[in-house]
Amino acid sequence: MVRKSHFDPQRVREEIAIAAARLIAEDGLDYATAKRKAARQIVGETRVAGEWLPDNDQIEEEIREYQLLFQGDSQPTLLRRLRVIAVDWMERLAPFNPYLTGAVLGGTAGEHSDVHLQVFCDNPKEVAIYLLNANIQYDVSETRHFAGRGYVETLSFLWRPLNERNADPVGIHLALYETDDLRGAVRADARGRTARANLQAVQALLDGDPVTSFTN
Repeated sequence: MVRKSHFDPQRVREEIAIAAARLIAEDGLDYATAKRKAARQIVGETRVAGEWLPDNDQIEEEIREYQLLFQGDSQPTLLRRLRVIAVDWMERLAPFNPYLTGAVLGGTAGEHSDVHLQVFCDNPKEVAIYLLNANIQYDVSETRHFAGRGYVETLSFLWRPLNERNADPVGIHLALYETDDLRGAVRADARGRTARANLQAVQALLDGDPVTSFTN
């Protein structure tokens, strides 16, 4: 374990956050994996107490700083492409009440990022039927329920727009929720950001409207 007499916890958290942000931005690691790997790099221990670890908000801020400094020429273009693809699929899935979530919504998405959508309908199996009718092959997995109530079925597939024949395909993940899960307002965090956005809100981001709650 880390000895408090040798390290300043705040400084250690900052260094871990910076290292984790680089791993996420460059290698596409998820937050939990990047945090653990960064902790080993900085502290040199296989297990690090929670008080020494940064939270995801701190890591996210470091990702934004890293992208601004080292990916300023490419990341905005990549982000816009992913949001365009997200809007395309949200329009296709309009009968199922799709919402965008994750890094594509938050603005930190990069070359390793996928599009994560939550859909809400009375019969989630209809989403699978829609994909089958569209000749889209998908994999089935589970995603943790956003409210912590177990797991929900998730359909994942690769997608390349017809006008991007030479581009790499993008991973699309559809988390299937019951309509009742959509009830109640989505609470904003301390900085006024919400965890998901509907088609109108995502389109506003693309159109350049002053929708700051998802990006700042």
